[in-house]
Amino acid sequence: MPNTVLVTREPPIAVVQLNRPDVLNALNEEVLGELVAVLADLDDDGEIRCIVLTGNERAFAAGADIKENFVTATPVTMLAQDLTSRWEAIRRVKKPIIAAVSGFALGGGCELAMTCDIIVASETAKFGQPEINLGVLPGAGGTQRLTRAVGKAVAMDMILTGRMLSAREALAAGLVARVVAKEAWLAEAKRVAAEIAAKGPIAVRLAKEAVDKAFEAPLAVGIEFERRAFYLARASEDAGEGLNAFVEKRQPDFQGR
Repeated sequence: MPNTVLVTREPPIAVVQLNRPDVLNALNEEVLGELVAVLADLDDDGEIRCIVLTGNERAFAAGADIKENFVTATPVTMLAQDLTSRWEAIRRVKKPIIAAVSGFALGGGCELAMTCDIIVASETAKFGQPEINLGVLPGAGGTQRLTRAVGKAVAMDMILTGRMLSAREALAAGLVARVVAKEAWLAEAKRVAAEIAAKGPIAVRLAKEAVDKAFEAPLAVGIEFERRAFYLARASEDAGEGLNAFVEKRQPDFQGR
């Protein structure tokens, strides 16, 4: 396999790092294909319960690889490559994914971060959808996920002007969950991942699906999904373990059953 994506397994978590530092982790067909394959493997790995996706200090990902993906592309070649389907494959990963963002998360990089479940940002992070400066618009969910995350006013401003949000602005707008000092961005993401990994895997998976349902479906549909998910979680062995541990004043030992 190419080394455009690096994996460090630290059960019960894993760290997946985009590794094209010479182009600020620009996203091309190779890196997206490798990323999808790596995440699918970790999703099937019984020892891994939560995944951290990151880049480096300078950039999470500074966007799509313009020279490779767009300069000579035609509608037919873009349809054949169908790069945007890779984001949906990432979105379908069952285990929680935490984006650890330092530096630039622009264009496809911002869209990639938004496919993750939680964004932990360094105080140096910059988020944006600057496609308008190239005469195009976001094409991998940017107009949709960004609007749902920050609201119409901020999304319209960012998408029509190419404006970037600082980490603190992104936190205030609801795009990111946590902002930490520049030296702590990856450590904090790993700490959050370990905290999630200590919870019951069945409850975590169902809770993730329920929140996604709230993001995408009408309230009545979401409420019905939540109710059924709650019943399913309660039927698990983990729920029995969690309730008994609470009564016995000890830490639960969740097995994912």
